[in-house]
Amino acid sequence: MESLGTARTDAYLRRLGVVRPGRSSEGALRELQLRHLRAVPFENLAVHLGEELALTADAAYDKIVSGGRGGICYELNAGFAALLSSLGHRVELLQARVYGKDGALGIPYDHLALRVDGRWLADVGFGDHSSYPLDLEASGGQEDPGGVFLLRPADGGDGDLDVLRDGVPVYRLETRPRVLADFRAGAWWHRTSAESGFTRGPVCSRLTADGGRITLRDHTLVTTSADGDRTEKELAADEEVRAVYRAEFGIVLDRLPVPLHPRD
Repeated sequence: MESLGTARTDAYLRRLGVVRPGRSSEGALRELQLRHLRAVPFENLAVHLGEELALTADAAYDKIVSGGRGGICYELNAGFAALLSSLGHRVELLQARVYGKDGALGIPYDHLALRVDGRWLADVGFGDHSSYPLDLEASGGQEDPGGVFLLRPADGGDGDLDVLRDGVPVYRLETRPRVLADFRAGAWWHRTSAESGFTRGPVCSRLTADGGRITLRDHTLVTTSADGDRTEKELAADEEVRAVYRAEFGIVLDRLPVPLHPRD
């Protein structure tokens, strides 16, 4: 992953509200992932606004930092990878297939995650997931504000890893490094297919400073506390929706996203 350069790295860190770390370290990586999850929302608004999804590090930077937006996994983890590389971390892109509710695996290149410094699984592009990087060398459960995570060898003995959260498989991670261009087919499928969850309605979500989560799904505002209490509020007026985008996610829209393939 190419370096961002000093000026753009500093701008990215300002977007996260982080002071440039003195050196690359596990502690710095943990802080950067947490701050990214709090500051930069997971959002698929581009799908429903008819915007292009360009899979380059420059495009990810422009959207996240210059545009004050978020994105889906391909954009968020591409941007985070470029930032980490610029700060001295060794970063590899990994492809994963997400487990559905029925236990079936999704398409190849379903998800993009990062292996950092040969040991850490970093991921700022999966929405509600681990707050901190996961240790790829740990054999047991790893406690995290997001739950207890376990990485175990997948069936088949080919080196893939299943990532489980609270005992439930989340995604299957292939450990072979990839390049960003490899994910173009997966990104195209997610932004066009009626079978993709991303095309069924707009969603924007981020981790809150108190460990909870705030999510806007179309006109429904969902607030979840750190201890799991959940409240929902229906926003009747379009201006209410735009106000939530501005206040909670820092996103200013002149028009609201329209579901590409509405839910039944």
